[in-house]
Amino acid sequence: MAQVTVIVVNWNGKASLIQCLDALREQSAREMAVIVVDNGSVDGSVAAVKALFPEVTLIALKENLGFAAANNIAIRSVRTEYVALLNNDAIAHPLWLETLIEAMRRYPEAGFAASKMLYQDMPHIIDRAGDGYTTAGAGSLRGRGRSADTFFQTEWIFGACAGAALYRMAMLDDIGLFDEDFFLLYEDVDLSFRAQLKGYKCRYVPDAVVYHQASRTIGYDSPTSVYYGHRNLEWVYFQNMPASLLTRTAMRHLMYTIAAFGFFAAKGLSVAFIRAKWDGFKAWKTVLNKRKKNQARRRVKDDYIWSLLEAEHSFSRLSHRLKRHSLKKAACD
Repeated sequence: MAQVTVIVVNWNGKASLIQCLDALREQSAREMAVIVVDNGSVDGSVAAVKALFPEVTLIALKENLGFAAANNIAIRSVRTEYVALLNNDAIAHPLWLETLIEAMRRYPEAGFAASKMLYQDMPHIIDRAGDGYTTAGAGSLRGRGRSADTFFQTEWIFGACAGAALYRMAMLDDIGLFDEDFFLLYEDVDLSFRAQLKGYKCRYVPDAVVYHQASRTIGYDSPTSVYYGHRNLEWVYFQNMPASLLTRTAMRHLMYTIAAFGFFAAKGLSVAFIRAKWDGFKAWKTVLNKRKKNQARRRVKDDYIWSLLEAEHSFSRLSHRLKRHSLKKAACD
């Protein structure tokens, strides 16, 4: 009987999906089930899964419901102890799943675990080593741009990227699933924050490696990623940050927002950014209701949440974006 279910959400990613599922067949953890949720693809993804991967449970949706809703549909059917989420553009090392499960068994206080994600086209560079959250009220991609031989120690961190993570079903049954209002982006940061508020810890497992084709589906700094990323960023911050820490981080959050606007305006993305903030603000009643629920369920003290936060390094974010753009341009020349 399977002890873990792996869920892969797909949207018009046929070629990447086939690579992803081929890699899952090579996993050393054999007691596993795989579910593919297709978000209304029109590129032949559904037919390819049926023909090439008969062992996979396929949920074919008629339309694109987004990353959060698609995962939730599959998670609700899971009956195993663990559920792993994997992006369709991620190729897992053969020991990936077994290593994550071993870590969860070794650390029973962990509700979820994060992988080490390397760029598939530049495997010597880290895409992320789990998720962080900054004192400016923004998610951070731990280790992004650093050498793959760094971030080699297992440790407690803020959260896990849902593109390659393992969760205890017992934790998800307690805290709830992804917030489907997010559609895509930051839904995993929100879930990580809600988990931490209820006392569930996240373990970073550096030996659990996947190779990621970053931003293949929605594009790197595209209008779509800017809109959803910066709308949802506000929702995570205002729904989850304890009141005393809102006061403590408010000025940092404002300065981060101003800096981000300047960056995206320079790239011709000011309209997407402004629309994101406006739509985020318009949902204030819903945000307030969710905030009341999240804070009422909180089991940890403010000092613990503060200890999880890291300093904001906007310059490092900008530097990596420019560096990656230069590397990708050089590869195309």
